[in-house]
Amino acid sequence: MKSSSFESVVPLESFRTEINRRTFLKRSGASLGSLALASLINPQLLTAASASAKKAATDQWTGVIKPLHFQQRIKRVIHLYMAGGPSHLETLDYKPKLAEMHGKPMPESITKGQPIAQLQDQKLNCFAPQHAFKEVGKSGQRLSEIFPHIGEVADDICIVRSMVTEAINHDPAHTFMNTGTTISGRPSMGSWLLYGLGSECEDLPGFVVLISTGAFGQSQPISARQWHSGFIPSRFQGVEFRSKGDAVMYVNRPKGVSLARQRDVVNAINTINRTQQRLSDDPEALTRISQYEMAFRMQASVPGLMDISDEPQSVLDLYGTKGADGSFAANCLLARRLAERGVRFIQLYHRDWDHHGDLKSHVKGTAAEVDQACAALIKDLKQRGLFDDTLLIWGGEFGRTPMAQGSGRDHHQKAFSVWLAGGGIKGGTSYGQTDEFGYHSVENIVHVHDLHATILYLFGIDHTKLTYKFQGRDFRLTDVSGEVVKAILT
Repeated sequence: MKSSSFESVVPLESFRTEINRRTFLKRSGASLGSLALASLINPQLLTAASASAKKAATDQWTGVIKPLHFQQRIKRVIHLYMAGGPSHLETLDYKPKLAEMHGKPMPESITKGQPIAQLQDQKLNCFAPQHAFKEVGKSGQRLSEIFPHIGEVADDICIVRSMVTEAINHDPAHTFMNTGTTISGRPSMGSWLLYGLGSECEDLPGFVVLISTGAFGQSQPISARQWHSGFIPSRFQGVEFRSKGDAVMYVNRPKGVSLARQRDVVNAINTINRTQQRLSDDPEALTRISQYEMAFRMQASVPGLMDISDEPQSVLDLYGTKGADGSFAANCLLARRLAERGVRFIQLYHRDWDHHGDLKSHVKGTAAEVDQACAALIKDLKQRGLFDDTLLIWGGEFGRTPMAQGSGRDHHQKAFSVWLAGGGIKGGTSYGQTDEFGYHSVENIVHVHDLHATILYLFGIDHTKLTYKFQGRDFRLTDVSGEVVKAILT
């Protein structure tokens, strides 16, 4: 068949929307010229449907990493994502020299030729830390006074003060922290984990996202692409749960529809999807079957998850919430309940850390919104025997400048801080340093790729071996770099 007769055999629109490479070759016996034309039309449609993608959609997915590369130390991650870029200089990184230089020009040797977001061509004056630091815990960690509750668990956390990233604006920085690249459309780290290891629960998604908004500063926009599965099967993407009202919209049966009737509907839809899969050999048809089945099971599991009437008052007081009020504290309590049920990756976004002005009062207010609940989560997990196989990560997408932006700080990618706690982490320790102004990470620098490599290592995965072939290339979460930070591990 000549390539010019392509449209007479397979209508172009039909090919674009439902026929992938394997079906095209099987049905039309197309020449290489036709295949080249098809690749120009839509390259993604020509990606072969791998056997692993089919299995992901039809069976309980148990992961592609078998056996594990290393000893597994953790079973789950709870990522306490402080969206907006918390200032390391008011939270986790004590800089007395910056306080001495308050109001004076930043040394040009520090800032010359450096990327600056909104302070370009403005006077770059030092801005002193707006809150005092003190030594806390038996370990004597230095922590800002705006975190009195986290100070109580200082001996359980490891503070990494030498983080760096590759983006200076929020959206690409969020994308980089979540996917290991500033390019949208790549799989998020939660999706990579589900693909690699599978989930331990059958009636809840293995990757759940919870979002809260505070009352201070500028709330940072959050996009679903931060927890998307990118080019790996969509079964592995995160699912947003709401902590107020219905956790998942439309998951409940309509009034008057019985369980048996709902089962009939799901079976009928699955039959249609199986028929489409046989005709088109499209793995996403199988993914839809899996997702309908998951939604059906969630109708029973989600109400039990959200019903906190079985939580004693002492637990509610520990977190500082009445529950189901949409607050970060309520989400932390839900995170513990999700962890108990086997959810692999739990991500809590708090959208209130973008402090370009009124930094002193706003950072204190935002810290108060998360401080008690973060400490409570550590204490609660320890009481329930979950702490030692859970990794907690606290931090944002970047830090803030040591130079003033009025009464606030601008975006900063060259230095920021995070803390980690839980399985495999050396508690009561600090790692890495910035210079005396907090501008550059200078000692034991930890790139975002290194953080991702360390997370995968704790799960027993070699980050260089968890890959997915797409458009002829083996992609991975850490791209082409990343080293495990073994110095912070037990």
